[in-house]
Amino acid sequence: MATPGVSVPPRRPARQLLLDAAARLFYARGVTATGIDTITSEAGVAKKSLYNNFASKAELVAAYLEARHGEWLGLYRKRMETAAGAGGGVLAIFDAYLDHANSAYVHGFRGCGLLNAAAELPAGHPGRLAVRQHKEEVERLLAQHLAELLPDGEERAADLARHLSFLLEGAMARAGLDGRDALLKDARAIAARMLAGL
Repeated sequence: MATPGVSVPPRRPARQLLLDAAARLFYARGVTATGIDTITSEAGVAKKSLYNNFASKAELVAAYLEARHGEWLGLYRKRMETAAGAGGGVLAIFDAYLDHANSAYVHGFRGCGLLNAAAELPAGHPGRLAVRQHKEEVERLLAQHLAELLPDGEERAADLARHLSFLLEGAMARAGLDGRDALLKDARAIAARMLAGL
């Protein structure tokens, strides 16, 4: 019974509770190791709620990957609010990855949640395509910013974007193994030096 004068926050929808629980568990334990019962228990909802919102675990995994992509885009857009010029846009991408690394993960930083999930999915799985599309979008964003810096060098901008993409992904993988952001900071510093030399 509610106490008079005290507002009770509304309960979040079951779909969001399930997605949030899946995100925490998939990142901490992995997609394969996390069962439906564990997700519903973590979310505090009945198993029926899961199937009312998602046709299968595969659909929940797809929603998780989509949410992770959206989360990264949000970090990038926030960084773009204060980015100075095209070079700042390139570094905003690195900063968004740093922000990801420094998020409050209960069980510690384990690298890119999208790549971690893709590594568990079989070849041809739609989730792997979603992860590939995210990584291609990151490279496209790098290329767009670099094209502003190199207006007469579209091919050079695309090559440099690929190079920076590899630098970023390699640093993210290694930082995930270390469980800290030092290598991402190193990668950002390397990217800044490369930009200064253009």
